[in-house]
Amino acid sequence: MRRFRHSTGNETVSTVDISPLIDVVFLLLIFFIVTTVFVKETGVEISKPRAASSDDLNKQAILIAVTSEGRVWHGGREIGMDGVRAVVATLLEEDAETPVVIRADANAATEATVKVIDSAKLAGAQSVSLATEK
Repeated sequence: MRRFRHSTGNETVSTVDISPLIDVVFLLLIFFIVTTVFVKETGVEISKPRAASSDDLNKQAILIAVTSEGRVWHGGREIGMDGVRAVVATLLEEDAETPVVIRADANAATEATVKVIDSAKLAGAQSVSLATEK
């Protein structure tokens, strides 16, 4: 950084040029914005079941959660069993290849999970998967 001295009669005023510092701050801000991963969560805490054969999903997916009480959530709000088909159909309009991932609680009733899978498939989802932990 450069220091500039200005003389005004008897007094000398010293200033610091901070424009290089501002440039560096903006570059760091752009770097962190670009490298941030935006993941949409279901909005409810789920205890996923374990599976030895689980695989990682490489594409952005539509996440739907089924709680142990049988309540269905998407994007931080409860959509209910009847809302699954409408939500999935709306989101598939943007990209028909988007997979649907069901995050069912380990203690959720099988019937509720199957109803959500059926609703997603009836909405036009080509790929419906269950989220598990290894």
